Amino acid sequence: MRQSLNEGQLMLTNLLKDMGKEVERILKGCMQVLITLDRTQAEYWIAEDQLVNNFERQVDDACVRLIATQQPVAKDLRKIISAMKISTDLERMADLAIGIAKVGRRIEGPLCKPLIDIPLMAEKALDMMRQGLEAYSNEDMELAHNLAVQDDAVDHMYNQVVRDLLVIMTQTPEYLDQGMYLTFVGRYLERFADHATNIGENVIYIATAERQDLNK
Repeated sequence: MRQSLNEGQLMLTNLLKDMGKEVERILKGCMQVLITLDRTQAEYWIAEDQLVNNFERQVDDACVRLIATQQPVAKDLRKIISAMKISTDLERMADLAIGIAKVGRRIEGPLCKPLIDIPLMAEKALDMMRQGLEAYSNEDMELAHNLAVQDDAVDHMYNQVVRDLLVIMTQTPEYLDQGMYLTFVGRYLERFADHATNIGENVIYIATAERQDLNK
């Protein structure tokens, strides 16, 4: 029974890792859409969202099977429940990434400013997602807690992006719509990072049976 439960939990961990890789691939592709404003590529990445949805269903099904057949308790049960929550966070991360592709589809170029801070936000948010999944895999509390510090850095970057865009929209009214769209992108990435902190919160829950808010 214990071996079957361990094998099932390992399968869940690998599913979440694969799901995370798919989310990473989609976000990178959607960021490229924003840079190039390529509408054909936008449509391609928007359709890729279904792959992440499929992963979420696989994780949910695997969790239900484990609970039904292995009857886990305590920490084992918390880890399985957390896997379901993490898969939901990853699915929402993919939705946010797709939102960036939809923005790229709507913007009329050229861009009002070079994209520097926004791609940096995207890479930072992705790094948080990777670390969250690593923390889940290794039950690493320190790594989970560190996500709160990184989330603060992403929030700071988002605030700077908004300030810069407000200046552009005020001084150059013809860029008002584009500035608003880019503000949305910053918000999507800020929310992406928030979902990464949710993964860390689940890791802490697994270890302590207590819920902590890492996104203050």
